[in-house]
Amino acid sequence: MFSGIVEEMATVVAIKHDRENIDFTLRCSFTNELRIDQSVSHNGVCLTVVDIKDDTYTVTAMKETLDRSNLGLLNVGDHVNVERSMLINGRLDGHIVQGHVDETAKCIDMKDADGSTYFTFEYPLNKDMARRGYFTVDKGSVTVNGVSLTVISPTDNTFTVAIIPYTRENTNFKDIQVGTVVNIEFDILGKYIARLSHFAE
Repeated sequence: MFSGIVEEMATVVAIKHDRENIDFTLRCSFTNELRIDQSVSHNGVCLTVVDIKDDTYTVTAMKETLDRSNLGLLNVGDHVNVERSMLINGRLDGHIVQGHVDETAKCIDMKDADGSTYFTFEYPLNKDMARRGYFTVDKGSVTVNGVSLTVISPTDNTFTVAIIPYTRENTNFKDIQVGTVVNIEFDILGKYIARLSHFAE
């Protein structure tokens, strides 16, 4: 479980295809604190550390993960938002993030907000998925590339978030442009409420 508070950006240093899996090797400042089998969020995707060598570590993404996320679009040199799993005795500074990306969305608009930036994202409209809690609500939470954010002006298949300069400079939001594909995880509380409502009918 994660909080959506990104620790830093890791850099992809190697990509290796193994049948339908992809091994990603990355470099970040806390590599020496990692251990094999540890869970780390990568752009919001929970992946297991499978190898550590010098100042790099490797994680493996399977086909299901690649189909649902933007990890398959990564190239060597790209920045990836990383966060280690939440400590049970720590503060929940963001919101409950499972690290189970639901789908991808595309940035369709960016607007200056007198220092900050509004990013608008669009995802495929699927009414069946929406009935099961895969949607956003005004002032609710959403995770974009692993970053816990507050929703502004949601529609059936779009939402906007406001990014302050600190977040933009210290996450890969600095690399996002119109057309960029991002990972999104909808709020787990909304999914549970939608499921309970279904059984109450």
